[in-house]
Amino acid sequence: MSVPIPSLIQPRVRHLASDLDLTTDGLVDLLKLAAQVKRAPSRFTRKLAGRYLTLLFEKPSLRTRMTFELAIKQLGGDSVTNLGPVAERELVKDVARNLERWTQGIVARVFSQSTIDELAAWSGVPVINALSDRFHPCQALADVLTLKEHFGRLEGLKLAFVGDGNNVAHSLMLTATRLGAHVAVATPAGYSPDAGIAEQASRFGEITVTCDPAEAVAHAHAVYTDVWASMGQEAEAAERSRIFAPYQVNEKLFSGARADAVFMHCLPAKRGLEVTDGVMESPRSVVFDQAENRLHVQKALLVALLG
Repeated sequence: MSVPIPSLIQPRVRHLASDLDLTTDGLVDLLKLAAQVKRAPSRFTRKLAGRYLTLLFEKPSLRTRMTFELAIKQLGGDSVTNLGPVAERELVKDVARNLERWTQGIVARVFSQSTIDELAAWSGVPVINALSDRFHPCQALADVLTLKEHFGRLEGLKLAFVGDGNNVAHSLMLTATRLGAHVAVATPAGYSPDAGIAEQASRFGEITVTCDPAEAVAHAHAVYTDVWASMGQEAEAAERSRIFAPYQVNEKLFSGARADAVFMHCLPAKRGLEVTDGVMESPRSVVFDQAENRLHVQKALLVALLG
């Protein structure tokens, strides 16, 4: 049975600048559509026929660039990629109004959320946040799809995020709670997720923010981590390695989760730092399922916005 193309976006909003630009009902429908796209990709090969998108990449990328380029092409469209600062030679608002004249959508992987917000404010075509310092909505969508595939549901699951309270943690809190999951985040003092985002997520579901990784992991269905120093934080890497050492997801910490718990990571991973090689290579690791699902959820998102 065909899943109808959903109306995913809040009224009068045509962008995915942050996770909450998706309605809760739209989030549920998007996951259904992503599952259909994954199961029967041949049914969607003309959805973007004649459409062109701009990919703006201020940061290096493997998964994001590959999956968006492939998603666009597999849907029958094409893309043009621009590497480097978005506003190096002109204002962001001028970049947005040029690109809307040439292409039918903008996918941006940038350092600052303000760049995403300004693109969205000035662009007459959809803007998709492919990563900023504050949110990573496409990653969170792939993550919840992966959990749903593995456990058959999201409601009642506990997702533990251990490490830095970063953009991935923010998006997981805002997305997974709306689907009925309990999100527990464990960070060192001073590295907790944004308090405003945590408070916002707590309106949707259960949120735990703690400095104790064992507390977060206890009875978790999934244990998630990310690099301790993101791009742009290289100067802090040595100090962060010292501070975050007790938050490594190793065999001992992972054993505190449920016996059927899975390990998750958005990649790239620094093996031997935030996670051991043994956990990464465990049969319970679903990190490459997450990576694959970036393609499918992004295809679903493009179909919903542009198809």
